[in-house]
Amino acid sequence: MSLRVVVVHPDLLGTYGDGGNGVVLVQRARWRGIGAELVEATSESPLPTGDLYCLGGGEDAAQAASADRLRADDALARAVERGSPVLAVCAGYQILGRTFAVAHSRPLAGVGLLDVSTSKGAGRRAVGEILAEPLCAQLPVLTGFENHGGVTVRGSSVAPLARVEAGVGNGDGTDGAVSGRVVGTYLHGPVLARNPALADLMLSWATGLTLEPLDDAEETALRDERIAAVRARRARRGLSRLERYGRYGRGRS
Repeated sequence: MSLRVVVVHPDLLGTYGDGGNGVVLVQRARWRGIGAELVEATSESPLPTGDLYCLGGGEDAAQAASADRLRADDALARAVERGSPVLAVCAGYQILGRTFAVAHSRPLAGVGLLDVSTSKGAGRRAVGEILAEPLCAQLPVLTGFENHGGVTVRGSSVAPLARVEAGVGNGDGTDGAVSGRVVGTYLHGPVLARNPALADLMLSWATGLTLEPLDDAEETALRDERIAAVRARRARRGLSRLERYGRYGRGRS
């Protein structure tokens, strides 16, 4: 079989290297003897037919432009109807929702493939490492990097991708959303380079195959290092708070 992986609008949604997710999918397919083609579908042309689609992060103006083009060309919606998996990260995740917000604007219409709405948060921008425990038994803990100012609210028809252990994610203790084979998340990294099990889940959806495991020693070492670093940082911060509270408590007594 041959697999066609489409990276959607890399000229608009390519700020954080999320196009690497397409590279990961193609390479992991080829390592298993599955023919795979990577297609970078820029915004000036209609979206091509594919078996699996990836959307990445982008700045406000580029994000709005990508949403306009995807609404005008319903190829992505038709692909979802056919059962093609979609992975959408950060800005890509937001524009797949019902509405999203960019700076100093009213809510803008999204593509409507996920029952989520995103507004600009009132607090500090979410920047830094994120760990999240997937609400799917097939996946281990997810590791990534987030950089966004959005707060995303899920509707009743979608489940969160994961429960946040460290970081912000949607802003309610969860990250992302899943509806059928459409997956949204705030995790950069690229997320599939850091989380090969998620890549293989998307590939299994796209191919209908039970995939043989690969030698992921290098990927596992990266994951272990990132997970340990985040947990150690959290532990240090927790100890610092305890020490501070203990000092204040002694002062009051």
